[in-house]
Amino acid sequence: MSNSRPVVIGVTGGSGSGKTTVSREIIERLKGESVVMIPQDAYYKDQSDKSMTQRVATNYDHPDSLDNDLLIAQLKELVQRKSIEQPTYDYTAHTRSETTVTVEPADVIIVEGVLLFTESELRELLDIKVYVDTDDDLRFIRRMQRDIIERGRTTESVVNQYLATVKPMYHQFVEPTKRYADIILPEGGANIVGIGMLEAQIRAILDLHK
Repeated sequence: MSNSRPVVIGVTGGSGSGKTTVSREIIERLKGESVVMIPQDAYYKDQSDKSMTQRVATNYDHPDSLDNDLLIAQLKELVQRKSIEQPTYDYTAHTRSETTVTVEPADVIIVEGVLLFTESELRELLDIKVYVDTDDDLRFIRRMQRDIIERGRTTESVVNQYLATVKPMYHQFVEPTKRYADIILPEGGANIVGIGMLEAQIRAILDLHK
């Protein structure tokens, strides 16, 4: 691991766009390098002081649902080569878990999240900003599969949430941040050429740091 400043890569896009797939593919391609991934959705605000009814009503697709101050502070710690205790979120209890994850500093830090580019101070920490651009219908199908299988949601609740908050919040907050991207990656993880170009760019930056 180098002692120089890490390369920080931000990956964003609509829910179900393939952000996590792209991030994991980059990590797979950078085998042999020092890489860590930070999910923005680990930083949803603690809601332990609220009733379950209030928690369930939270709009998780609005920037106000996130503790970006903590994310920014911890990302700065990693950039300074310091380890962090990353929070985790309990989606069944709709609040932050008491469990944390120790994340050690690395040469490449990948941060991924739907609302990643909405916060200017967070954008300024990103050396490469990637927007994963995927059709709405495919993103919805992926989100439904994930929420039902991984988060124990019903089809009706997923559809209701999508129509009430996910879709309108995407057009209000996420899609406009495409203009901040250094790279727009259509089709997500299926875009092998685009991911290859991104890998080459990251390796070029790492070589400059050596």
